[in-house]
This record gives sequence, C-alpha cells and structure tokens, in this order.
Amino acid sequence: MGGAATIGGLEGQMQTLSSNGAASGQADEMPPIAPRLLTDLLDHAVKRHGEWTAIDFMGRRWTYAEIGALADRAARGLQDLGVVKGTRVGLCLPNTPYYVILYFAILRVGGVVVNFNPLYTQREMDHLVADSGAEILVTTDLQVSMPKVGELLGKHKLRRAIVCSFADALPALKKGAFLLFKRRDVIPFPEHDLRYVAYDDLVARAVAPDPVARDPDDLAVLQYTGGTTGVPKGAMLSHANLTANSAQMVTHVGHMPETQERTLGVLPLFHVFALTTVLNYSIDTAAEMILLPRFEMKSFLKTALRTKPTQFFGVPTLYTALNGQETHGAFSSVRVCISGGAPLPLEVRHTFEQRTGVRVVEGYGLSEASPIITCNPLEGLVKDNSCGPAFPCTQIEIRDPNDLDRICAIGEKGEVCARGPQVMQGYWNRPEDSAKTMTHGALRTGDIGYLDEDGYLFLVDRIKDVILCGGYNVYPRIIEEAIYEHPMVTEAAVIGIPHPYRGQAPKAFVAVHPGDTLSAEELLEFLRGRLNKIEMPATIEFRDALPKTLVGKLSKKELVAEEDARRASEGGAQ
Repeated sequence: MGGAATIGGLEGQMQTLSSNGAASGQADEMPPIAPRLLTDLLDHAVKRHGEWTAIDFMGRRWTYAEIGALADRAARGLQDLGVVKGTRVGLCLPNTPYYVILYFAILRVGGVVVNFNPLYTQREMDHLVADSGAEILVTTDLQVSMPKVGELLGKHKLRRAIVCSFADALPALKKGAFLLFKRRDVIPFPEHDLRYVAYDDLVARAVAPDPVARDPDDLAVLQYTGGTTGVPKGAMLSHANLTANSAQMVTHVGHMPETQERTLGVLPLFHVFALTTVLNYSIDTAAEMILLPRFEMKSFLKTALRTKPTQFFGVPTLYTALNGQETHGAFSSVRVCISGGAPLPLEVRHTFEQRTGVRVVEGYGLSEASPIITCNPLEGLVKDNSCGPAFPCTQIEIRDPNDLDRICAIGEKGEVCARGPQVMQGYWNRPEDSAKTMTHGALRTGDIGYLDEDGYLFLVDRIKDVILCGGYNVYPRIIEEAIYEHPMVTEAAVIGIPHPYRGQAPKAFVAVHPGDTLSAEELLEFLRGRLNKIEMPATIEFRDALPKTLVGKLSKKELVAEEDARRASEGGAQ
C-alpha cells in the first residue's frame, strides 16, 4: 500500500484471559473517546480547512466553507418548515452533495436522520415512514424515487417532501447533456402542490438557524437493519455512537493532518458502512469526498483515474467486479483500502491485491454498532479469513449461545458479542427486541465466530444460517470459502434445504466467469479434501448471477424463498 499508516490503538491488540481460561479480544487501554456532536466534525473542518475541497461530484467541486454555509441555510429552512428537536426527517437520496448538506442541516436543528434507499419498493418505504414517524422526506426529482415519495405524502405522519434537482448538482456541460438525454428520468416539480418544497427555496434565506440545545447522547440517526431475518428495525445511533466510530477510524487509519486525503465514495451514504467511512470519517479528517451516485464500471474507473483517491471502502461484490477489469492504475494512489458489509472471500482479496498492488484489509461490524467493531491492521499482520482484532476502545467477547453467562475459551466457537462507545442505544420503539440483543451489557451480533491467541476474530456464520445436518452444525461460510477457491467461480452462496435422512443438507448456488463451463461433478471433485463429507453440498445449482441486496451484498433471502416456493409447488417433495 502506497504510503505508511500509523495504526495507533490497534498496535497493542491483546487477548485477555479470565480466571476460567475464557477469552475476550480487547483493545489497548486508551483514554476514553470524548463524546462529540456530529456537527462538531463539520464545524471543525470549516474552521480549520474551509478552503479545502469537501466534495467532488462528477467533476463539480464544493469547498468546506461552501458546504458549511449551505448546511446552515438548509437548517434555517428546516426550522421554517417546523422541524424541531426530535423531528424525524428521511433522506431518500443517492450520493450527491444534497445528502451531505441535508444530513448536517437536520442534525444542526436537533432533528433525527432516517436513511432510505431510493431503490426501496413502495411497501418498504411505507414501512419505514410508518415505523420511524418521519414527517419530512428529502428526495431527488428522479423517476426512481419521486413517485414513491409522492404516494406516501399524507400517510402516517409524512407531511412534506423536499425535492432536490439532480441536474443542478452536475457540472454545466454534464447538466446540459443530462437534461437532453435523460429528460425522461426526471419528474417535473409540482409547483402548485404546497406539500412539496424545492431545495432552492429551502436554502434561500441567508439567515442563521435558531440555536438548539443538543447533547452527544441525543439520537442522531435511525439506521434500519437489512431485514434479512425479519421486519427491518431502526437501530438508534446517537451523536456519540457515530462520532466514536469515526474517532476509532482515525486511530486505525493513522490520518496525516498535513495531507488531505481523498475518499472515493461509491458506496451509498444511506448504508451504515459508508455513513461512517465515507461521510463521517472524511468530514472528521477534512478529506475530499469523491461522490458517485451509483456504481458503473466505466464511470468509476474514469473518476478514479481523474481524482487519484487515497482511500477506498468497498463491499466484496465491488472487489469481485474490479477483479474482472483492467484498472489501468486507478488505485495507484490508494493507501487505505478496506472491505466491509459482508465476508470477503480470500481468493477475491488475493486477486485484487495481485492485480492492483494495493493491500485490502477486511473489517467487520453491523448497523447496531455504527457499524465497525473489528478490522485488520493496515500495516502488520493480516490473517487469512479473519476480520481482524478489536477496534480501539472495543472489546469482543465470544459467548456460549446456549449459556450466555459463559465466555468461550480461545479457539472455541460461540456468539460474537461486542462492547464499545459505538454500540447503539437500542431499537426504535422495540424495547423487547432491544433487551434480547444485549447480554451482560454487550451487543449480541447473531454471528458465530472465535478468537485466536492473538485476539483476531474469525467468523464462522450467522446463528440463523447454521445448517443442522444429522446433529452436526454445518457453517455455510466454510463451504462458500472452499467453493471460491475454484478459479472459475465468481459468486457462491450456500443455504440449508430439507433432507429426508439428515434433516437438512447444504445446497450451493454458484456463478462462474462468463465463457467458463463448470459442471457439478467437477466442482464436487474439487471440493473433496477441502470439505468433510457432511459439509459437501448435496445439490449445486449454477446461475449467471446470484441475487443481491440493494447495496450489492449477496442475498440468501431470495434463494431461501425460491426453494420454499419450489417445494410448495412440488407438494413438499424432496
């Protein structure tokens, strides 16, 4: 990786032994992280580096001073619309300067940000509006989201929509081309409907917002979980939670204040991984955010070559996609490259490093922890298939799922639990779920893993994903990792299906490189010696591509639903 990075609090990761030989991964003893308001991050950047570029959006740039001024104007506009402390305001936006400006404006007046994916279905958006009690929703004038927001106005507590012109955020030449060739993607602004407010009108008054008494423990963001195990729940993340995770990132990365970093931000800011790494951390360090509204390979590589980013944060599917392309030096300036959001297959990591010459390290977290709780060091020992030691000021415990009072021994598999200042306040309006997700004051992740003698965390699988084969626990991730070792495989997912003898058996869904041909018999032969007999897939199904979530993570939920539907149509036949 180009350039040296000081790991700070991660240099002294250690394994602490309790009196009964149990283990917990624990960060170095460090001073506690001082609670801050999220708006403090922007205020500090504006004061110290107001002339620095804050955002590069498709070639158009804004300085920190400009972003700070626009956030203040937007805050004034929100107060004029009746936003007070505690008002929930939804952001249904792609990566644009609007997201950054409105995010800090909402927080400035004591409001609560509710993140919406613009690609959500009408049903999903309806649930989030109803559950969060959002009163205002910010959207663009694009076809992908504007009609869905319009359908929700007047329902539940939603009373206003703020509409941002996508074209107005573009450089002049690109704006002209967009309006000429993409006009059908734009919904005309309903000027005579008073429920809609134009962004330009929101920021029209150059008047400071009224001061609002705020505290770092105040709720800042409702971050809804993916809903893969049920109805999405709103994780309540405070200012202190999110600023703590940003401070932990600064310690982990080893930011050099005399040099402005450049963060390539293609991960959507409404996703918690990007919220911390691309937005909060970048603002905290006065980095330049290079924002892209979506991942499109040609545009992505062209932008990377133009802007020479020094930092890149991606999910495994992004690294997989990049492995199939000639990057032409797009990553030549990158010194910080982290994967998160889902397990990073070892072969994907090795291939990316060999092709680009850039070291990529894997981190681990969840919405309920703002989200990062472990990460491999940028310099020093990276262990294959490990998501690294605990983040600074974070403690990882492995507890027996059948007896949560017991902390497991080194190397023993159990439920991963975490303590730290980044852990959420609970679930929005769900006290019972909040209580269930905590044990002995630690957050239960729902993941099975173990700690080694150096305090590195190895994940095995989700508790709910464990396949019970004749009394044995079979972990899909182990099977998937073995499948990924085959050079023709690009994607793999394993689920449990009913088996007349064992109760359950593994079924593998596999995609291979375009043009390659791989049979089930060939793949099974490849897996022999890599998996035991119980772990061997009972069935292999090849597909051109596997289903993914809206943020690009492989999604097993659709595969499970398809299998259930198939069995139902066959009358339960195995």
